[in-house]
Amino acid sequence: MGRLLRRAERVGEAGEIPVAAVVLDERGRAIGWGSNRRERDQQPLAHAELVALQQAARLRQDWRFNGCTLLVTLEPCPMCAGALVQARMGRVVFGAADPKRGALGGCLNLAADASAHHHMVVTGGVLSEACGAQLEGWFRRRRRQRREPPSGRPAAPAPAG
Repeated sequence: MGRLLRRAERVGEAGEIPVAAVVLDERGRAIGWGSNRRERDQQPLAHAELVALQQAARLRQDWRFNGCTLLVTLEPCPMCAGALVQARMGRVVFGAADPKRGALGGCLNLAADASAHHHMVVTGGVLSEACGAQLEGWFRRRRRQRREPPSGRPAAPAPAG
């Protein structure tokens, strides 16, 4: 998870939400790396988990990941959790929980839903404080940047009247 945090930091510096993921095969070897690329690629589906899954599927030449593990710095959203169920991921390990949008225990749990044809093992909270702090810091800086004009000085108040 520490390595994913460092990767996510670089992604955040490039303007993406700092989330990184890796797929490990049955022997623990990294077979797919991913980080958020929505801004860079202008693709709404370019979440870290999906990028890692695509790379791993190309390498394995298979879409089934029953014995594999996905590690990710943030709890997967409904789209990514659904893709992990479809990919039959064996295990998912995430850092920071996402109570608003997380779909592996946050606001819903697609891994344990009765409608899921595949149930994966989910472990959350690995280095959760560091993962959460990284995301919170990135969003705080982003909000501050949006409030400041390009000169770096605070915006002047709007004229009255």
